[in-house]
Amino acid sequence: MLRISVVIAVWFLLLGLACQESPPERAGGPASHWPVYASNPAGTRYSPLDEITPDNVRFLEIAWEYHTGDVVDDAVRQRNHSFQATPIQIDDALYFCTPRSRIVSLDAETGRELWVHDPQVDVSIGHYNLNCRGVAFWEDARATEDSACRRRIYVATADARLVSVDADTGRRCQAFGQGGAVEFFRAIPLQERREFGISSPPIIVNDVIVLGSSISEGRRIDMPSGKVQAFHARTGEPLWSWDPIPRDPNDPARASWEGDGADLTGAANVWSLGSADPERDLVFLPTSSPSPDFYGGMRRGENRWADSVVALRASTGEFVWGFQTVHHNLWDYDLASQPVLFDWEIEGKTLPAIAQATKMGHVFFLHRETGEPLVPVEERPVPQTDVPGEWTSPTQPFPSWPPPLVRHGLKPEDAWGLTPWDRAKCAKQLAGMRSEGIFTPPSFQGSVILPGTAGGSNWGSVAFDPERQLLFLNTSNIANTVQLVPREDSGAVVRDRSQYSSRFEQAGTPYVANFGVLMSPLGIPCTPPPWGELHAIDLSARELRWSSVLGTTRDLAPLPIPLAWGTPNMGGPLATAGGLVFIGAALDDYLRAYDSLSGKEIWKGRLPAGGQATPLSYRVRDDGRQFVVIAAGGHNQMRSKRGDSLVAFALPK
Repeated sequence: MLRISVVIAVWFLLLGLACQESPPERAGGPASHWPVYASNPAGTRYSPLDEITPDNVRFLEIAWEYHTGDVVDDAVRQRNHSFQATPIQIDDALYFCTPRSRIVSLDAETGRELWVHDPQVDVSIGHYNLNCRGVAFWEDARATEDSACRRRIYVATADARLVSVDADTGRRCQAFGQGGAVEFFRAIPLQERREFGISSPPIIVNDVIVLGSSISEGRRIDMPSGKVQAFHARTGEPLWSWDPIPRDPNDPARASWEGDGADLTGAANVWSLGSADPERDLVFLPTSSPSPDFYGGMRRGENRWADSVVALRASTGEFVWGFQTVHHNLWDYDLASQPVLFDWEIEGKTLPAIAQATKMGHVFFLHRETGEPLVPVEERPVPQTDVPGEWTSPTQPFPSWPPPLVRHGLKPEDAWGLTPWDRAKCAKQLAGMRSEGIFTPPSFQGSVILPGTAGGSNWGSVAFDPERQLLFLNTSNIANTVQLVPREDSGAVVRDRSQYSSRFEQAGTPYVANFGVLMSPLGIPCTPPPWGELHAIDLSARELRWSSVLGTTRDLAPLPIPLAWGTPNMGGPLATAGGLVFIGAALDDYLRAYDSLSGKEIWKGRLPAGGQATPLSYRVRDDGRQFVVIAAGGHNQMRSKRGDSLVAFALPK
């Protein structure tokens, strides 16, 4: 009897093994490259590859993993150290940069290291942001086939240099600038080197390199200028510069600044990613807040062209048009998202369009040549300041479509908590602060900022699927708090650490700013979940196609319980012709795939660290494998798991 039972058990085991699904044969197809940070100058984050589909994505496996070795042990510098790069892929090589701005080249099929160039960033300076999101590629059309530096890689370093190396060898291009580098910061007066750097890759249009900067604008009113600069790709010669703040009294934008405010303030820099339309000789740049963030009494007026998407002539730097998304910014609602260019059919006409996502959960659609809204924009009344010396714009711009993709404001009755006790604590905090919806200005009693300063949408930006006419973007939904304190009282004020965790000096103004996340005493957001989402906007049907939760509490809670509440997120989506949207970004350590049409999460792959980066996809050669690659290094400020991995997924061979 025992022998029969064993035979039956073995039979069922073999039957189960026989019924296990095996991976389908790969479809293969032509090579497809990723030569620019966001796949192309338009910034669409789209791959035309369709080998990986909703039907076979579950068979994805790690094909290779590369470790940069670029980590720090010092706890202070570690707080500013993030690996968020998206590689570019040229022929059979990948190129990317590490937090210390080291350029790495890998074999794109195997992940084998080809070369590394170290520009020797001096981390002892204490840069507030050791982060490098990507590099740029340029080919010299005048050079002979065997010339050194005919094909070049450029990196903008954390210490504000522009470095050029040979794409094949990693050696410096000595004819570029001084010994292969241009010291970008020398054109910007600085009080301290650490307050100025670069985190995003440059834009290259024909032979012109366009470069912005990263500035810690909350420290004082007279922060460094946020001027954009352009250099010749071959020689490093300075070509032009443009300051988002109108210093010239004859500039028409000066009328949006009262008195001498435009001469006092700084920043309004382009720290995020720009886009380009080479055929029209245009670059499109998202500008940030003028300094400081949370008090603007010294810069009264709308403050153009801060917090705007602007179009410049790439060859000359001539201002073509601008569209301001926030007037007189007091909420750190700078434009963090890259403008995404696409062609849009409206009433039978195909128009050159831009989609500009914002931290407020808005998406503005503009005409690429004029900046005129393609979807009506309304100026709506917003709450006004009660702080002496401050000025607030009576209205702010709101697109009439799509509706906001995140919550706009929080009342005591909306407070969330795990228990009635912590929900009541959250409601009590809210009752004691100004919380009048979006654009509630900073105040003495404390104000709620929702959407928070990290988004809505952040530098991860938007992906566009031209076949399905779908825009994909991820959003965060966590409330911040800000309180202004008169400078003479700031030393005596005891901050409530459940509300305020950071202090911005705002030197040169009458007030310091206490800033934090609206949390319960249990350390849980008072904002109702989901705290992170992925959205699809259907441009043909003019509707929000779907919204899906992005992320779980798997790597946030003391116990690995994957509650589907979403998480704050950083990094962007990748859309593919195979009908998938790939995204890391969330604070659990996964790369996910969603069905493009339904928004259903249909696959996730475990990462060795936080995937706060944007993935890319490519096929090196005809009939090779389609790879999906993401940096897994974590995020310094979001406190996700740290690492130094670049991870490639593919279907089995």
